[in-house]
Amino acid sequence: LPEPTVDTQKASTSGKQTAVFSGGCFWGIQAVFQHLKGVISATSGYSGGSAQNADYEAVSTGQTGHAESVEVVYDASQITYGELLRVFFSVAHDPTQLNRQGPEEGTQYRSAIFYKGDEQRHIAESYIQQLDSAKIFRRKIVTQVAPLQAFYPAEAYHQNYAALHPNQPYIVFNDAPKVEHLKQQFPDLYAGK
Repeated sequence: LPEPTVDTQKASTSGKQTAVFSGGCFWGIQAVFQHLKGVISATSGYSGGSAQNADYEAVSTGQTGHAESVEVVYDASQITYGELLRVFFSVAHDPTQLNRQGPEEGTQYRSAIFYKGDEQRHIAESYIQQLDSAKIFRRKIVTQVAPLQAFYPAEAYHQNYAALHPNQPYIVFNDAPKVEHLKQQFPDLYAGK
């Protein structure tokens, strides 16, 4: 995918920034972002709903409004928000699938960007418009861009799931290829963790 035409500059000094993304099962999204240079942490969790808390059982019903999400804490002097978006749209998920991703279906698996502030919103909306205008995907991008209300970390057994269970069939089939594509398409951003 092309680089975003609207992005921030890399910060001159290291400083933590936070981004929240949703795109199907959080195991694969977390696995991709954990392998990026400049990412300090990637935490699986839930965001985007009106419920005042979230857990796997409740979110799985599709009734909470929450989506399986990943909170990415990154060093803005090493990677930009636009570069995170480029990876998100390129290898982390298919942004043209509405309320589903691979074998999962339901609003809890929707493609979404939960922004913190107007700058993130502007960069995300501009990049989606840029990709749609260039007809990068065969279908229109359906990624929701919404303000971050809250992020609820998922249960401990969901954290680092792909790394801890590399031979689990779901990981082998759905998530390991995403990390492999990251390595191939973004060798300059890939951190071999």
